[in-house]
Amino acid sequence: MKLEVREVRGDVAEGYGKVADAFARNFTEHGEIGAACAVYRDGRRVVDLWGGYRDGRIQAPWMRDTLAFWASSTKGMAATAVLLAASRGLFDLDEPVARWWPEFAKHGKEGITVRHLLSHRAGLAALDRQIDYATVADPEALEEVLAAQRPWWQPGRRHGYHSTTFGWCESMLLRRVDPEGRTLGRYFADEVAAPLAAEFYLGLPDEIPGDRVAARHIAFVHRPTFGWRLVANMCNPRSLLMRSGRDLPPPRGGTLREYVRLEIPAASGIGQARAVARVYGALATGGTELGMHPVIMRELAAPATPPPEGFRDAVLGVDVARTLGFVKPLKGSWFGSPAGRAFGHDGAGGSGGFADPDVGVGFAYAPNRMRPWHLRTHDDPRKSALINALYEAL
Repeated sequence: MKLEVREVRGDVAEGYGKVADAFARNFTEHGEIGAACAVYRDGRRVVDLWGGYRDGRIQAPWMRDTLAFWASSTKGMAATAVLLAASRGLFDLDEPVARWWPEFAKHGKEGITVRHLLSHRAGLAALDRQIDYATVADPEALEEVLAAQRPWWQPGRRHGYHSTTFGWCESMLLRRVDPEGRTLGRYFADEVAAPLAAEFYLGLPDEIPGDRVAARHIAFVHRPTFGWRLVANMCNPRSLLMRSGRDLPPPRGGTLREYVRLEIPAASGIGQARAVARVYGALATGGTELGMHPVIMRELAAPATPPPEGFRDAVLGVDVARTLGFVKPLKGSWFGSPAGRAFGHDGAGGSGGFADPDVGVGFAYAPNRMRPWHLRTHDDPRKSALINALYEAL
């Protein structure tokens, strides 16, 4: 089924027209400026849609190869690379990180495992010092900062959103264990993106033309729907949530391009929606295309196990279920079939992707009209409309 309407272009397979209809309605009913959505089912691409403006200010159209900014949805791609490295025996998830990175053991971090890092239980949710652009760009300097950081709580007891340090800690570990000394971004490019022909970058190469990257449009007017604890944390400059927001140094020149050139595996991903859907599609069908270990895949599909202090996130102040770098469905979650075996990740602004092994589906959605209040992004009406239409089609 070919689509050639005013805002939307792309392809959907027979039976998935409802997803295309929902995508088109997002432009007329929800103020969409530019966006892309893709779905893989049992290894086959069944939805591939894009439309609107890549840059609404100059009315530049969103093209088939436009690259979107994924914010924290990047974490799902980063976790995939880390779990692939574990599947290949580069490290054991339940061994202390300090076994391979001895300097990391400082200040009570000797018992932190790779699993703790992936599950946001390491207590390293924020840095207690401001770092600059040059430090982020230098793995050795960044490694020293992370090794010197003290945990904010007893590692393993609770979980709290590691908005930025999530990817940096894992990247520094991967440098130590990979025979080629690759960072997480480079490992993802070589071992995940290349085999799947998925164009997604953890650190945007300089040779990518700027006119391929969608501009961000910040929507300041939006009715927040999250709880009062999250609001309180956002208003308290001493909270871990606000401290973690200061971990990212301002980019040189203040441009998105300078920011995404940095390798920030938790937050600076740039790529196509069909690339994210492709990765999740591979995970939804068992991960064999990548060589994921069956034990890891079974754990991803299993219900999340809470830390000893429960599902309440120590940084966000809301309940979140996590497993090995991914978010799992809880009551009222934004994704997944009723069986609850799905796993994925969302990002501030409305983007998100997930794998649902119950139906063999990988889903991805990326808008450029970003809603900064969407820290609990399951309630984004644009994404919800697409997911609801998808499950109706299934």
